[in-house]
Amino acid sequence: MSSSVFVTVGSTCFDALVKAVTEERFRNLLGRLGYTGLTIQLGRGEVLPAEGSEVKWYRYKPSLREDMTNASLIISHGGAGCIVESLSLGKPLVVVINEELMNNHQTELARQLYNDDHLLYTTPSALYDVILNIKDKSFEKFEPNDPSQFGLFLDSVMGHS
Repeated sequence: MSSSVFVTVGSTCFDALVKAVTEERFRNLLGRLGYTGLTIQLGRGEVLPAEGSEVKWYRYKPSLREDMTNASLIISHGGAGCIVESLSLGKPLVVVINEELMNNHQTELARQLYNDDHLLYTTPSALYDVILNIKDKSFEKFEPNDPSQFGLFLDSVMGHS
């Protein structure tokens, strides 16, 4: 079975993440770590993988579930929906924070889930170093048994009572 990476930026533009995962140095690292495929959902961004690249990409699909299910590793923007869906599949997850967003609540959510050993989080500029050591990381299973619990968790992270 092949070992692939799925990257999602959501519905917005996150060109810094797309640049980071399409750099030759990064793709070479994935190959050295045994990942044989890279699929990117790149939203409305302007950065596209190079012509002739072995990278598969698309802008949008009605559902990312199939790509997430087929991936061995998921690299995602910090949207709560993508995070929860990825974690519910039990896949290793690296959340990449978009530092250009104002009042970035994504960092708070990612930090808490990182502190609970459910995922890793980083910025586009440090993604290479995080992936370099990902094989040494073990993740705690995320158990979203009651959907209302996630809402309460999210409220507590955001400082709402």
